[in-house]
Amino acid sequence: MSNDDLKGFPASAKTFEDFEASARALGFDEALIREWAPMTVLDEHTHPFDANALVTQGEMWLSCGGDTRHLVPGDTFMVPTGTPHAERYGSQGATYWVARRNPR
Repeated sequence: MSNDDLKGFPASAKTFEDFEASARALGFDEALIREWAPMTVLDEHTHPFDANALVTQGEMWLSCGGDTRHLVPGDTFMVPTGTPHAERYGSQGATYWVARRNPR
């Protein structure tokens, strides 16, 4: 869940279209804009896909393996397939662009 794992990831994309094109070039098969309401809390859960994301608005806290990261616009994060994690969103909510790599 570190930025070291995001080498080559389109963290500098200025538009969602650029983000999506870069993500697809890196082998991700879908890209989405996720918007979360203020103060949303998602208890620990997993996903059946790899997720790499770029926070574009608001703030959030991502907890994984006993580590919690505070994320703000410009920050990136990754959650590998099957990794238990929890999410909490701030008073303004949050938006992030996420690239997903689904199992084949």
